[in-house]
Amino acid sequence: MTILLLADHDGQTLGEATARAVSAARDMGGVIHVLVAGENVGSIARAAATVSGVDKVLVADDPALAHLLAEPVAELLVTLSVDYAAVIAPATSVGKDILPRVAARRDVMQVSDITRVIAADTFERPVYAGNAIETVQSTDELKVITIRSSAFDAAPQGGESAPVESVSLPAKEWKARFESEALTKSERPELTSARIVVSGGRGLGSAQAFETVLAPLAEHLHAAIGASRAAVDANYAPNDLQVGQTGKIVAPELYIAVGISGAIQHLAGMKDSKVIVAINKDPDAPIFQVADFGLVGDLFTIVPELVQALG
Repeated sequence: MTILLLADHDGQTLGEATARAVSAARDMGGVIHVLVAGENVGSIARAAATVSGVDKVLVADDPALAHLLAEPVAELLVTLSVDYAAVIAPATSVGKDILPRVAARRDVMQVSDITRVIAADTFERPVYAGNAIETVQSTDELKVITIRSSAFDAAPQGGESAPVESVSLPAKEWKARFESEALTKSERPELTSARIVVSGGRGLGSAQAFETVLAPLAEHLHAAIGASRAAVDANYAPNDLQVGQTGKIVAPELYIAVGISGAIQHLAGMKDSKVIVAINKDPDAPIFQVADFGLVGDLFTIVPELVQALG
């Protein structure tokens, strides 16, 4: 089988989610082609060509693709998909936006957020906020699949370069248009790819506490900062920091949950972390059921002591 993978990128660099999706594609077997869509994305295509396991890179360079709007990218994928047995993408906001359109246009089912490949047509995916694992087998001629990146290791990069080939976006007048974007700039690691994540919950009590209590710990650990939905809803932290079923899925090497009770919604986004440390004054908080290490006590005392111990 031949698989078409939509590359994840920010217009400047290739996202790590692409290399992780390549690992999933390798588990499916067959030939892997990576589609890099965008404007002035030649350097991204060259980076994708060096990911181990990639057999070919297709580049669609067009101003209409500059912001990866779902309408033109889905049209391109539908056009290309007739030559492939599967179209896949990381389960990022872009992949979740585009692939359902492809599945609908091709009149096939989509298998979403897979965490394991059993066979080329059989996959595992979490349901009920991760409390159960569903095995799905697709008999469709075309498989349309999104990949939970945190469930797969990144394919190594820097090997022999795969051939790069240009493809064209169908000529069409698009109904959707890009207006503007507001980007949050931070020196901290990106939340979904960070090795260490420090997350705060409603127990912090204020947005100020995120800066005075949580931020110093994150800086000492060179960690990304996350937040529970309760903290986001209370305006303690911005939406893009939310970890959970309706936020971002993370699986860092170390996850520190500060003042987070451990609602199912939150656990669904972080319970695959390698090591989980929980700090909470309630010894019966559900977060301790998944934590590898737990500290019961006042976070406003414990976290500053940790920061001081880290020097």
